[in-house]
Amino acid sequence: MNSDELREVLQEAGLSPYQSKAYVALLELGTASARELVEASDVPDPRIYDVVRSLEDRGYVETYEQDTMRARAHSPADVLEDLQSRASRFEQAADEIEDRWEQPELDRHAASIVKRFETVVDRARLFIEEAENQIQLSASLEQYEQLEGVLAEALERGVYIQLSIYTAPDEEYELPAQERLAKTTTETRHRPIPSPFVALIDRRKACFGPHEDALNEYGVLVDDRMHEYVFHWYYVGCLWEICDEIYTARNDEPPIEYVDVREFIRDVEPLLLDGVTIGVRVLGKDVSSGEERILEGDLTDVYYEGDGYVGANEIPLAQLAGRASITVETSEGEFTVGGEGAMLEDIEGIRLTMTEISR
Repeated sequence: MNSDELREVLQEAGLSPYQSKAYVALLELGTASARELVEASDVPDPRIYDVVRSLEDRGYVETYEQDTMRARAHSPADVLEDLQSRASRFEQAADEIEDRWEQPELDRHAASIVKRFETVVDRARLFIEEAENQIQLSASLEQYEQLEGVLAEALERGVYIQLSIYTAPDEEYELPAQERLAKTTTETRHRPIPSPFVALIDRRKACFGPHEDALNEYGVLVDDRMHEYVFHWYYVGCLWEICDEIYTARNDEPPIEYVDVREFIRDVEPLLLDGVTIGVRVLGKDVSSGEERILEGDLTDVYYEGDGYVGANEIPLAQLAGRASITVETSEGEFTVGGEGAMLEDIEGIRLTMTEISR
């Protein structure tokens, strides 16, 4: 760094142009009289004494008298401490500016647009750290690795995690081993084409970013049930339903756990039509009061607006896109249980467990 650059930095740190000129000149001279300092720094003669005194007040120089006033640069320890303190504050200010620019507070906005894709992944990490019940995630292998730690912590808390890993057709890849997936997900599927990054948390929060080859870099952050519901159906229809399963922790026999009443209906309706008695446990929320409810009893009916189950084929997803619910007979009476955002049923089902199958 040359002298001109040093003077510019000192001015950015709070020195005036005359102060920076005098101080840099004094560093080069070591010690100097007022006259010598005027000649070396180009500070006007009438101003030199005031400039030197002001530098002394800041701890940059010290003065002493011989036959005339002389000055020398003070020990740099105090100066360095001052500059380092200022540098730290600049760095903190830069970080704060970046945070405020990247991460608008979602408690003030139902949906926000951000300019950097990294912000979407960072916000997804925060949401996952707070997840209590369910996570649906579409991510590349690299993004999965970035979130692997918080996914593992969420799984340990009992969060149900569905992961759709996507890869490019021409990409050389190795999918995560079963042991890794078992520590981070409940179910995992693979989509062999580039896909958007999507993270849906607890039926309320959503993070969306276009796939990495997209021309425009942006992201959408949502903290609202209705907006999240739209992303949920996009996730189910495009990023989950059509993908190949590569790992599942779900049991083949009871108890079998579900986080989606529509998926539950798909599995139980053939059994119900065959005269099988199905024991059910439901963790949900009372639609009227919002309070948590737990139901245990027998499944007596299923309802959805499609044409109904025919033969051995699975019910098409489109038939379950409208209203869908189940009826459970308990010791307290009969209750209807709907899915996400239920309004017409008694209970909004959050976790449904097929506890028993008997004829």
